Formats: sequence, C-alpha cells, structure tokens
Amino acid sequence: MTARPLLLSLAIAATFAGALALPSPAFAQDATAEAVPAGDKAARLDALYEQYWEELLKLNPLQATFQGDNRYNDQLPDFYSAAFRAKSHDFTTKWLQKIESVGSDGLSGQALLSYEIFVRGAKDELESEKYPDWMMPVNQMGSIASYTIMLGSGTGAQPFKTVKDYDNWLARGNRLPVLFDSVIDNMRQGIKAGVVQPRALMEKVVPQLDALIKDKPEDTLLWGPITSMPDDFSDADRTRLTAAYREMIGERIVPSFRKLRDFIADDYLPATRDSVGLDKLPNGAAWYAFNAHQSTTTDMTPAEIHQLGLDEVARIHGEMHKVMAEVGFEGSLQAFFEFMKTDPQFSFKSEDALLAYYRSLEDRINKRIPEQFSLVPKAPFEIRPVEPFRAKSAAGGSYMSPSEDGSRPGIFYVNTYDLPTRKTWDAEDLYLHEAIPGHHFQLALQQELTDLPKFRRFGGETAFIEGWGLYAESLGKSLGVYETPYDYFGYLQNELWRAIRLVTDTGLHSKDWTRQQVIDYMLENSAESETQATAEAERYIAWPAQALAYKIGALKIQSLRAKAEKALGPDFDVREFHAEVLKDGAVPLQILEDKIDRWIAEKQEG
Repeated sequence: MTARPLLLSLAIAATFAGALALPSPAFAQDATAEAVPAGDKAARLDALYEQYWEELLKLNPLQATFQGDNRYNDQLPDFYSAAFRAKSHDFTTKWLQKIESVGSDGLSGQALLSYEIFVRGAKDELESEKYPDWMMPVNQMGSIASYTIMLGSGTGAQPFKTVKDYDNWLARGNRLPVLFDSVIDNMRQGIKAGVVQPRALMEKVVPQLDALIKDKPEDTLLWGPITSMPDDFSDADRTRLTAAYREMIGERIVPSFRKLRDFIADDYLPATRDSVGLDKLPNGAAWYAFNAHQSTTTDMTPAEIHQLGLDEVARIHGEMHKVMAEVGFEGSLQAFFEFMKTDPQFSFKSEDALLAYYRSLEDRINKRIPEQFSLVPKAPFEIRPVEPFRAKSAAGGSYMSPSEDGSRPGIFYVNTYDLPTRKTWDAEDLYLHEAIPGHHFQLALQQELTDLPKFRRFGGETAFIEGWGLYAESLGKSLGVYETPYDYFGYLQNELWRAIRLVTDTGLHSKDWTRQQVIDYMLENSAESETQATAEAERYIAWPAQALAYKIGALKIQSLRAKAEKALGPDFDVREFHAEVLKDGAVPLQILEDKIDRWIAEKQEG
C-alpha cells in the first residue's frame, strides 16, 4: 500500500487539507496566460498548470514539504477550518473554469492527457464536497496527532539539517494547537449531524494517543530532533533551540494531544456508532458509490465490484489447489492455510532477520530487471522498520516516494510488529509491490518526468498506483523469485487478499456486513492471521473504497498486456510495454486503456 490514498506523502497532505488549496492574491491571475500566444493552446495550458501548482504549494505548504520543496516549511494553515474549505472550493472552481475556458479542441498526446486528467480531478474534487469527510478527521489509521509525529520526530519529510530547519518546525509546531481545536470542533459538528466514526475504530485511537503523551518533552518522539542535533550548531543555537523545543512540546503540543485524547474518550466515544458501513451515514450509499468511482477511476457499481471479487476469489482458490498438489499436501484448502500460518519453517527468527531478508532481495531482483524494464528510476530507496508507535495498526508494508530534490530516498517501511505473523512466503511479493519494480519504480519515475505538469508528476490515481504495485507482484518468476511453491503461494495469497478486498469492502459499505463478518470471511478464505485480518478490516472501515483500487487496477493492466501480446504477436516486447505504461505517470484507467490502444496501433503501423 502507499497509505491513503496515493503515495504516503501526498496522502498525509491531502488528509490534513481535505482539499486542494486556497487562492492566492500574490499572483496576477492572467499574466502568464496572456504572455503565451493565444493560438498555442498547449503552451498556454502548460503555463496555467505551472501557475496553478505554484499557488497550490504556497497555500498548501505541507504538499510542498512532502515533495521536498522547502520554501514553506515554517507555514501551517488551519486545513480543518470552514474558512479553508470555502477557499479550497473557490480555488478549485476558479482553476477548473480557467482550464476549461481554454478547452481541449486540437490537443493531442501529453497535452490532451493533462487536460483530461486535470478536468476530471477538479470535477471530482467539487463533487466530493457533497460528502462531509471533514466531520470524521480522526481514525486509527491517522490523525492530526500521528501526522504531528511524522513531521516533527526528525524521521519524516520535515527536514532537520540546519538551524533554519529547526526554526521552521518551531513556527509550524507552535501553530498545531489551532488545528487540534478545529479537529475537535469538526467532530462536535459530526456528532450533531450524525456523521461519526464506528466505535470499533475509535477504541483504538485512545491508546494510540496515550502512547504519545508523556509528562516530559524529553520522553516524547518529538524530542528526536534535539537528541540528533547536528554537531556544527553553535552552542548559542543549541541552547536556544533546546529551550524553545521544550516549551513548544511541553506547553503546546502535548497539551493538545491530551485535549484531543480526553475529548475522544469522554465526549466522542459515547457518541460513536455501532454500525461500520459508510452507507449507514446520511446519504451514505451515494457517498460510498462516489468513493468507489474515485478509487477505481471506473463507473463500476459496488454490486458489480462485489461479484467480480467473488469470481476472483474462486479462481485464485483453484490456483492454490495446484500448489497443494505440487507440494503433496493432503487436506482441505483451509488446512493448507493453517499449515502455512503455523509451520515454523515459515517464521523469521528475529526482527533483524526479517529486515535482512528484505534487504537481500534487492540484489537478486535487480539482476533480472533489465530483462523486463528499459525504463528505471534514478532515485535510490531504503528499507526501514515501521515506527513502533504506529506499528500495531499499520499494514505489513508501505512506501514513501523520494523527495524531488534528492535529499530523501524512496522508503519501503516494513512492519516487524507481531513477528510470528510475518511469514517468509509473504516477503518476496511484498517487496515486489512496495519497492522494485512496484511503487518505487512507478512513483520515482513519475517524479522524473520533468516535462509533465507538476500536478501529474506529484499527484496520482490510486487505481493506477496500486494496480501497478499488484501487477508488479505478478512478475516475480520473471525476476528470479517465487522459486519455491511456498513463495509462489505467497504471491497467490496476496493476489487473493486483494480479491477478498473487493468482496469485503463492498460488503461492509453496501451489503450490511459486520466487522466480525469481514474478519471471519478473511480467515476462512485466506491464510492471513487474525492480527492482519483485524487490521485490514478496520482499515477498510476507516477508508471506504480505497482498497478496491488494487485489484481493479491490476486487472486492467493485465488485460491491456494480454491485448497487446495478442495484437503484436512476436513484435511484442515486454520492456516496451512496461515503459509505455509507466512513462506518463499515474493516469485514470480509461485514459491508460486509450493510450495503450494508441501504442498498439502505432506499433502495428510501424
């Protein structure tokens, strides 16, 4: 996964903001456009896209920070406020009108792709305003408190290399109490409107906050930048910053943590709901259908997606029976699942052993990459363990894309929590998905497409991003892994897991399934542990429809590859196909299909 709903960095910014950005009076709105010859429509649009992105970064400074642009690292607007939502609406409306006033007539190639993607995204953004996500800003997957730790602990996107960096976080961190107050106010409005989180989720949030609250600033995760302060800081700066951080953490941030914690425990939890489906909220059925449309970039209904999931589960079970026959296992599929979960041969002896195994995969897979890929990213990546404070509720792995300036590599986060549930047969496919050639290839390459408008380089479509990640898992045998039937079972298990998501996510939010019903279905139909099944079920409850994107996207890429192989026959080159899929960054699935069709036609004509 890439955390919600796109790459981790942009996802956190979007979760903070809940919208694109607000309009800036600092820009002369039409100056750039007027400087471009009126007849050169593509150039005029490119100039507008550049102006749009500059405004977005200036007034959504977290977006800038997460992509490695440090100009606004000291700024933190109140993304949760009604005023910000109103300004975001005006911003989106203004830019949709500006782009549509130029129009798409005569555009082709990248210019047409950019226009279609921008207009579609802006219209969806405005459509989303019908549904009050802002009333439910906290769940076990993320909150203003956890984002504070990610930014201020010294291990995330906020840099802590210079004295100015440290002063930037002081300015930003001291603004946080305003945002905490807005979060609480939004949740109070949610209580009044009947738009509240399920109790099963919020019961997990209180202990998460308890783990972050400490009596002494020095004992908090936010003290990390002080303990790792660069050696070249002067004694005066060192003394000043230490005192300022102690005051900020102890007198403003931790009290805000406590205030949020007490509000949730005393006021919000009693008002939470027993139901778990989004369709149980006001206008919830339409809300979920919209989320499914956004997540999959298709017009498939929840009912159609549910049936597709059932069909895929049955197909993959058939493939698993072949693995059972290959290894000579006698018994039911459920018995085989139990064997795979419990046999000691599939366990890691330590967290260090788990991490070492993942790191060993890099060399093995890189040796075979040239056989499958001609287009590879320049950015490096690292493997790191998930931070302890969020490990219990985090997925088995996640990815953060590199910063644009090269100061931060792509990061594959491996979850070492509950070590007995982390299996050797789960490692190869997870690496392929999150690292190489999955998210690291797709997302890092996208950032290198410097000729594309920045909203495409640094944005994305979940169905494409996660679809590519799941498709990358299918390349394992071509890349020198899945050499044992058990490791190949790991791939099938994870493909099965994504198919199960189609069944369970739609079950939760459109078919009255309960949390326990989802967990039971997962345990009965896959080899996942109860720990993982519970975390995943609660993730789907927290992020309705996000998990649909993986399987829908992968099936589309696989179907397009099959179409190309059939149409081109011996002229089909898998390296060219992969380059064609990746070279334009993340696009909606229908746009992907259109461009692959054009590529096939060009190859046939050539």
